[in-house]
Amino acid sequence: MKSNEEELASLTPDARLVGRTALVTGSSSGIGEAIARVLAASGAHVIVSGRDTARTQGVVSTIERAGGSASALVADLGSSTADIRRFAAEAVSLGGGRIDILVNNAGIYPATPTADLADDDLDAVLATNVRAPHVLVAALAPAMAERGSGSIVNIGSWMARVGVPFGAIYTASKAALEQMTRTWSAEFGPRGVSVNTVSPGATSTPGNAESADVLAAMTAGTVAGHPVRPVDVAYAVRFAVSDEAAFLHGSVIDVDGGIAYTRLA
Repeated sequence: MKSNEEELASLTPDARLVGRTALVTGSSSGIGEAIARVLAASGAHVIVSGRDTARTQGVVSTIERAGGSASALVADLGSSTADIRRFAAEAVSLGGGRIDILVNNAGIYPATPTADLADDDLDAVLATNVRAPHVLVAALAPAMAERGSGSIVNIGSWMARVGVPFGAIYTASKAALEQMTRTWSAEFGPRGVSVNTVSPGATSTPGNAESADVLAAMTAGTVAGHPVRPVDVAYAVRFAVSDEAAFLHGSVIDVDGGIAYTRLA
């Protein structure tokens, strides 16, 4: 199997998303970067968003070198609701007046015991993982519904439906995102906007590189036998926003190597 970067570097361009503009939050590295690069390879103009200017622009440059189209938008989605609304307006401007695809990927994940979680970290998780997607959907989905088309994908987690002895607020935030997916699907789906969740399993990213041994141990007994690659998540997102997924509404697509629902022994 190719590494994540080898797979991304060998993407075959296609036109399935030509003419669409995609905003991918938290896309300066990891899963978000893979999503941005895969959507761009399929013809979408991608607005790459992250907190770090150099990394965000680096993803844009990588997309452009591969023949794709992208813009950079630096922001911290853990900031105020007013700042997030301004962020949404800037994204619309960069998108030429519209956003056709919104991928709510940005998230933080303090994996600490409940009693050890600092108050500031609690507030940050709720702000970034729950409030920001809600404000962005409120800002962008009505215009999609008015046009009669659009796609929203929320990036969840296998941990949203499995009890583990740490990270209670993180897992709760992802469960909340899954429920908002269902509600938003009922709210906006009848007017042409598809809303779905893609739920990764234990995924190997630059942000958790120091935990490579832990990820390997977690996934050794899964069907896949190894951690998820960010590009695997990106492929599922691309399907969810494509015309082929016209009947996908309020769904959760598990890209987890079988970690949540299968056991080999």
